Amino acid sequence: MKGPGERNLIRMSTISRTVHISQQKLAEKLIILNDRGIGMLTRIYNIKKACGDAKSKPAFLSDKTLESSIKHIVRRFPSIDVKGLQAITNIKNEVIKSLSLYYYTFVDLLDFKDNVCELLNIMDACQVTLDLTLNYELTKNYLDLVTTYVSLMILLSRVEDRKAVLGLFNAAHELVNNQIDSSFPRLGQMIVDYDAPLKKLSEEFVPHQKVLSSALNSLWHVYPARNLTAEIWRSEQKLSLVSNPALLLKPSETNTMSCEYVSLESLERWVIFGFALCHQMLQQDHANKMWVSALESGWVVALFRDEVIYIHTYIQSFFDGIKGYGKRGSEVKDCYHHAVQKAGYKHRERRKFLRTALKELGLILTDQPGLLGPKALLIFIGLCYARDEVFWLLRHNDNPPQKVKGKATEDLVDRQLPELLFHMEELRALVRKYSQVMQRYYVQYLSGFDAVALNLMIQNLQVCPEDESVILSSLCNTAANLSVKQVESNELFDFRAFRLDWFRLQAYTSVGKTQLNLVDQRELAQFIDKMVFHTKMVDNLDEIMVETSDLSLFCFYSKIFESQFHMCLEFPAQNRYIIAFPLICSHFQNCTHELCPEERHHIRERSLSVVNIFLDEMAKEAKNIITTICDEQCTMSDKLLPKHCAQTIAHLANRKKKDKNKKNPIEIVKPGAESYRKTREELTTMDKLHMALTELCFAINYCSTVNVWEYTFAPREYLHQHLETRFSKALVGMVMFNQDTSEIAKPSELLVSVRAYMNVLQTVENYVHIDITRVFNNCLLQQTQNMDSHGEKTIASLYTQWYSEILLRRVSAGSICFSMNQKAFVSLSAEGAIPFNAEEYSDINELRALAELIGPYGMKLLSETLMWHIASQVQELKKLVVQNKEVLQMLRTNFDKPEIMREQFKRLQHVDNVLQRMTIIGVILSFRQIAQESLLDVLERRIPFLISSIKDFQQQLPSGDTTRVISEMCSAAGLSCKVDPTLASALRQHKAELEEEEHLIVCLLMVFVAVSLPRLARSEGSFYRPSLEGHANNIHCMAPAINHIFGALFTICGQGDIEDRMKEFLALASSSLLRLGQETDKEAIKNRESVYLLLDLIVQESPFLTMDLLESCFPYVLIRNAYHEVYKQEQMLLHS
Repeated sequence: MKGPGERNLIRMSTISRTVHISQQKLAEKLIILNDRGIGMLTRIYNIKKACGDAKSKPAFLSDKTLESSIKHIVRRFPSIDVKGLQAITNIKNEVIKSLSLYYYTFVDLLDFKDNVCELLNIMDACQVTLDLTLNYELTKNYLDLVTTYVSLMILLSRVEDRKAVLGLFNAAHELVNNQIDSSFPRLGQMIVDYDAPLKKLSEEFVPHQKVLSSALNSLWHVYPARNLTAEIWRSEQKLSLVSNPALLLKPSETNTMSCEYVSLESLERWVIFGFALCHQMLQQDHANKMWVSALESGWVVALFRDEVIYIHTYIQSFFDGIKGYGKRGSEVKDCYHHAVQKAGYKHRERRKFLRTALKELGLILTDQPGLLGPKALLIFIGLCYARDEVFWLLRHNDNPPQKVKGKATEDLVDRQLPELLFHMEELRALVRKYSQVMQRYYVQYLSGFDAVALNLMIQNLQVCPEDESVILSSLCNTAANLSVKQVESNELFDFRAFRLDWFRLQAYTSVGKTQLNLVDQRELAQFIDKMVFHTKMVDNLDEIMVETSDLSLFCFYSKIFESQFHMCLEFPAQNRYIIAFPLICSHFQNCTHELCPEERHHIRERSLSVVNIFLDEMAKEAKNIITTICDEQCTMSDKLLPKHCAQTIAHLANRKKKDKNKKNPIEIVKPGAESYRKTREELTTMDKLHMALTELCFAINYCSTVNVWEYTFAPREYLHQHLETRFSKALVGMVMFNQDTSEIAKPSELLVSVRAYMNVLQTVENYVHIDITRVFNNCLLQQTQNMDSHGEKTIASLYTQWYSEILLRRVSAGSICFSMNQKAFVSLSAEGAIPFNAEEYSDINELRALAELIGPYGMKLLSETLMWHIASQVQELKKLVVQNKEVLQMLRTNFDKPEIMREQFKRLQHVDNVLQRMTIIGVILSFRQIAQESLLDVLERRIPFLISSIKDFQQQLPSGDTTRVISEMCSAAGLSCKVDPTLASALRQHKAELEEEEHLIVCLLMVFVAVSLPRLARSEGSFYRPSLEGHANNIHCMAPAINHIFGALFTICGQGDIEDRMKEFLALASSSLLRLGQETDKEAIKNRESVYLLLDLIVQESPFLTMDLLESCFPYVLIRNAYHEVYKQEQMLLHS
């Protein structure tokens, strides 16, 4: 009896004699099956991951009610009796729906297996001769198909619950359709057969040994030359452009161009899996050397993505089942020990060599991009070598050798891996950037040399059948018809047909009994192989970069990927290379496959998430470094503040008093001492921070965008965003506002700190191309508003709160006086009685600094808040007027009848309350006045021309400011107006509905204030202090209160009688004060002279009253004498 393999071989031999080789389409089938094989690997891989994870595995497999049924299915698989599976009867449709994707994936795998077996039989029957150095595409695709097939079957055997999934589905299918699925018998048998995959595969490949052995033997010319140590690479000056300057412009070429950049991982998989299937070949010397060399390179072999097998134990268990293979098993064991002890070091040295080699390539090609043309092969060899070493490290780091510690595992941690990754990305970027340079070079190469030389070779062929002749002529014509103009016009090139024709020609000329045998035409084959490489340089650069340097494997080693990123972030020497990690995220797209579209979404989301996290953490680290530098600079700027002079002065004074014999006095370290250095070698903390910032900013600035899938990420924008957020927080933090203790930073000191912070941030522009001015504009403008874009408090809101609710309230409580000559609020009590010195926060310099910080917008916010407080006080005053309305009307009509006035005044209630509220209003307006003056000072220095234009508007507007637009503009710029528009606006919101009633209340309030002024003379604090130009209890602030409040209130009433009403106020006030001269009660006239001066202040500050009017109502001699008296009294107090 003949086995099925032999029968197929006989059948296919018959076919090969009757059917022409071109009709077998070997090239097309190899391409399609290899692609489908990767798709099947992707699907089986995802099924394995799903079944291995309790969260994602089908729910039925974890259902306790189905546990006994599943055990029954697995035990009896594949012969399953559904009669014993009553538990799934009620859920049979749900089982089919849930498991159909899994089941039909295994059915597709069975179909793929059939197609592979059929193609392998055809190639056996056609007596194909394979040689990687001759028919590269044919041999590579054949070996890829074999290793993909082996990987699939091994991966299949590692899928947990495969029998349970298939058995459950088939049982449910039988319950629904009363018959098993047609594919199940063969599928079930395949699952059972491949429980020990390597054994079954080696039996299956017995008929294919001839073709496979020819392919494997050809690797002797490639694999040993690729698997060299770093020392040999270094001695050969591998990848060096400058090792022989005379050959610098000569194209880098070999007779086996395509073999130069084939993956070392692929070569080792071909060797290990190939010789495992044809283990009889290991008796040959060359085969055995390759086998041992491959097994000594590492202890794991990749199946697919992050799925690997510990190859030595796997092969040992396989050889243990073969009689007489004990020696082979021992050999494999020795190889394992060698790999564990020496492979790590070998690969570490290779990575070390490649770091410097790729860096050199990058530097030279960046300087001379024209060399990308002739030296393209070197670039892709370098990328391929580096990619192989990265893959080796990933797989072996994630799967360390079993029961081994120490030096072997140390070699699996590479802190300098980011540098290698960066140089790979740098070369990839150069190829993309100068792709047109390479296109021009190779288009001219193909048309000017390759086409001519190929034509001569074709003419020298002694035998050339028609099909082969047509293909060769087509190849020659395609190359000859190229021109540089096509490159200049950005024409898209497509040489896929060229390469496919060459693949077909390899298939036609590599079979037995062909007229044109490729083995005899080695020179022609090698030449066309070079041409294929040249075409790839024109139309296929992206694909060849994926082939040689795709790092999408990192997607499946996410923990290592992230740990390497964080290790790089913490290692200053590697900081500049950290941009490689976000750039690698753009590779992840390459690992998807159209046969498994469902994983595309997850990989896409993973890519976008990781690149976002990486760029964010890079920017965050840079921000943290910048923040530390800023804090240090703020500290140094603070040391230069005038307040620190006191310590130095006190130290000098004390040193003079000390005993001269006392040694080693403590010296104060002066600001700037950190700039003196004894040596360059000693790095300070600030030096290290600046170096770290330089390196990290190099990475952030390396590329303007990172493209991942359809998204574009801008690394600099991440830094910009973080700096903006940090600067905003720092600005508010530097205010140091503590509501519990009422502490806040002085505006002048805050301004110094802010400027120091800004100076550091401006230096960031030296490292990264970001617009720091935009950061300043966004942040500082937000700090002028009540809240920033995040809803947080700002500098403007904090200072507004502090001045309005803390400083001004303490003024109202006493012990703080507004000094008109100092233009500041001055503390009258001893130092330490209140938490702060008012003059240190309210003098003109501090308010100018505040204006610098919060600008016109912030000062407007401050004004509006102050006006709100004033409006609240005015409302209370109106209520008091309403309570005293009848008495006030009597006082108003009888102001010239002293007796009636005296009697009616006694009936007035809450007189002190009115005076106190008017004083509070005055205090607020006085503060607001010096704040406005400070703002004007700042604006005159910052925008002098604009301010002069505003002043012209104010002075020259011919028709008056009917719409109040000019007044509002002037007020916003710090200029004073007759009627304050901000105050008027705040008061207007509380206006009574009836204008007549509102006007009457305002008039009566005016009367109330005027007749109450004499009461002020009774107060101890009403004494006028000439040295401060103010009364100790701040009643002098009533002058601006009276002028501004009544000006605004009468304007709102709209009667146009402001001047008349103010004259009426002056008449009432002067007559009331004149009656003080007739008072005999000493208490009532205690500070009479000081109160007289208040009348003078009201007139001086009023835009509606004049000194002539005052003279007509109140003898100026009284005021002059009052001034003389208060000056004399203060002098007496000082000398007493």
